[in-house]
Amino acid sequence: MKRSEQRILTTHVGSLPRTPPLRDLLVRQDRGDAVDATALAREAEAAVRHVVRKQLEAGVDVCNDGEQPRVGFSTYPAKRMRGFGGASKRRMSRDIAEHPDYMARLSRMRTGAARINDAPQAVAEVAYTDLGEAMAECEMFQRCVAGERQGFAEPFMTAASPGVIATIMLDAFYGSHERYIRALAREMRKEYELIVARGFVLQLDCPDLAMERVRFFQDEPMDRFLDAVALHIDAINEAVAAIPPDRVRLHLCWGNYDGPHTHDVPLEPLLPVIYRARVGALSLPLASPRHQHELKAFRRHPLPAGMLFVPGVIDSTTNVVEHPEVVADRIVAAAEAIGDRTRVLASVDCGFGTFAGSQLVEESVVWTKLRALRYGADLASKRLWK
Repeated sequence: MKRSEQRILTTHVGSLPRTPPLRDLLVRQDRGDAVDATALAREAEAAVRHVVRKQLEAGVDVCNDGEQPRVGFSTYPAKRMRGFGGASKRRMSRDIAEHPDYMARLSRMRTGAARINDAPQAVAEVAYTDLGEAMAECEMFQRCVAGERQGFAEPFMTAASPGVIATIMLDAFYGSHERYIRALAREMRKEYELIVARGFVLQLDCPDLAMERVRFFQDEPMDRFLDAVALHIDAINEAVAAIPPDRVRLHLCWGNYDGPHTHDVPLEPLLPVIYRARVGALSLPLASPRHQHELKAFRRHPLPAGMLFVPGVIDSTTNVVEHPEVVADRIVAAAEAIGDRTRVLASVDCGFGTFAGSQLVEESVVWTKLRALRYGADLASKRLWK
């Protein structure tokens, strides 16, 4: 992965707003309607070209395809793998359950969106028998970024982690969380290796490492949850065993929604376990008003030598555009906490379009926020390289 050798590089977490025609096709397909495959492919490629161009205009250094062809950051494997069907009955997070008025608001907002709490579940042995769709996405991104490649420092592509798949698309077959996780690691390894072989940095999306404390594992004591985090990290390590760590970055978060977050697990007890992951960079949200203070944990648990830090300095849940000076302050604080400016890449807290049809920030605001990220990174670079 590229380091910030001469200035602070910028990136984001992966998902970007989809165009309305593409969004509607993906949601319809997700809900079981027949859609025109040719029209879907055409709209997906047009959308990828659009977000590549907009990232370049916004000054993003490390770009991706915005997850445009995917219905959701964690549920897309149900379409690519066999063994999924029916509907999961995912538990509501503790903070949302305590605020039924907010829960009702969230339900209204997600009307007409892709399935989130009732995504398919594992009903048979999961297997990734055809990498055709994953290959097509890689090739589409390569085509769309080819003419703009010199404007970017590096491309990346996201993939769902075994843990986040298992805690969102629940098990109705294996009868054991560990067996299900191991099976997913074995199969997702094929997609991970494909992404890296195609020349992209692999970002593993792992919100389960924090978010599921208040959902899937909400009734477990803290030590049992940390054991589960360790299991999920072991599964990641199995899945990326053949990939150099410096080609993998890991994103964790507490859930990309504008809710109370009053029961979120602290970062500090998680860090020693997360540091066991065979990855070259750690991405997490630090612009959220609930988690800005978590930066202090890195002073007590220093980032492993050689690992890059990708702090979120832009909030992905609000339409308020951060002032560049605020962004610069956050970047400088992160560099000081890590002790090495070259190991910091400025980013966004989470995705801007994690599920088709479920979007908190309007598209024009997204690009304005990414420009603010660029301006803030430039200000921080002047301070850090003075």
